[in-house]
Amino acid sequence: MEKHIFTVAEVNQLVKLLLDNEPMLRNICVRGELSNYKIYPSGHHYFTLKDPEGALRCVMFKGSAMRLRFRPENGMKVLVTGRVSVFPRDGAYQLYCDTLTPEGVGDLAAAFEQLKAKLYAEGLFDPDHKKPLPAYPERIAIVTSSAGAAVHDMIRILRRRYPIAKVLLLPVRVQGAEAPPEIAGAIRYADRWKIGDVIITGRGGGSMEDLWAFNDERVARAIYDCETPVISAVGHEPDVTISDFVADARASTPSNAAEIAVPDQVELRRWLHGTGERMEQSETARLEAMRQRLEALAQKRVMTDHLAYVQDKRMELVHVQQRLSDLSAAQTARKRQQFSALAAALDAMSPLKVLGRGYAMAQNGDGQILKSYREVTAGERVSVTLGEGGFTCTVDEPFGKEKKT
Repeated sequence: MEKHIFTVAEVNQLVKLLLDNEPMLRNICVRGELSNYKIYPSGHHYFTLKDPEGALRCVMFKGSAMRLRFRPENGMKVLVTGRVSVFPRDGAYQLYCDTLTPEGVGDLAAAFEQLKAKLYAEGLFDPDHKKPLPAYPERIAIVTSSAGAAVHDMIRILRRRYPIAKVLLLPVRVQGAEAPPEIAGAIRYADRWKIGDVIITGRGGGSMEDLWAFNDERVARAIYDCETPVISAVGHEPDVTISDFVADARASTPSNAAEIAVPDQVELRRWLHGTGERMEQSETARLEAMRQRLEALAQKRVMTDHLAYVQDKRMELVHVQQRLSDLSAAQTARKRQQFSALAAALDAMSPLKVLGRGYAMAQNGDGQILKSYREVTAGERVSVTLGEGGFTCTVDEPFGKEKKT
């Protein structure tokens, strides 16, 4: 009997048929470490799953890869489910993956931690970026489902605590693939058009899968970019989402969000009443002090005797006039004494006094006083002034000390 000779393609097809018909390989779960993880433009994911004793080539097509909740990374321990088969063209067998889950934690938990670390590194959780909530908001925008119990609880609490605030509901889906873009869009719309002084976004409790819309990066960035203060109110007290970290304030429940968004009218009325009483007491005390001051002023002499002030000022005026008169007289006497002393000194120095003692004063024709015989010539006429009167004469002969008598 002649032996059948196979082609390469036939062998690969035979091996593929054998592997495809093996029940254990149709839905197999494999544990290993990711290596050489690559994402191609087509959307398919290619990687190697390895352990200390071997390696297995794997592929995850775009349809399955789109359901991944986290970002696979080299070195990550994972559990992979799928089927083992052969790609006939290459003749190599590989694992065609349907699901990929981090070992030890769920894919949602891994995705949560990855996104949390990424946004933290970008500063979206920075406390300095968080805005204070308004003390007395006039309008409150709520971004949540209109069908859930959470919105009714929030509206009921808001009406009870602060009925003067206007509540505006922006209904969105809070679960499913359509929820994140709707929530992010509603937040951006409310902020752009300033619908509310504060925005509350959230939903009631549920599983991590139910709350996943508030772990979406698009929602987180919409909250971070919002100029209006945002309160995140997702689930119950133990539930924590990415929105809680980004928002300006976190509420443990939607009901708690309504409580921290507005003041309590009972407390506010109590505060206003206490403030009014303190203002009344302050004004009463001020009026009493003014009354006492008025009574004290009314008892003063100027108020009981209207002319007393004028009389007092008149006496002061007389006293000032007397002082001015005394000062003027003393000043006049002092000046008179100074004048007499100066006149006596001037009189003592007067040339008339000298002439009165028998001396004479000679002057030439120009009126110049003659001090030496050299200042006159023979025949010159000079004027001689005496102590009483004078005369004019002609010089016969000038002489000095050298002339002998």
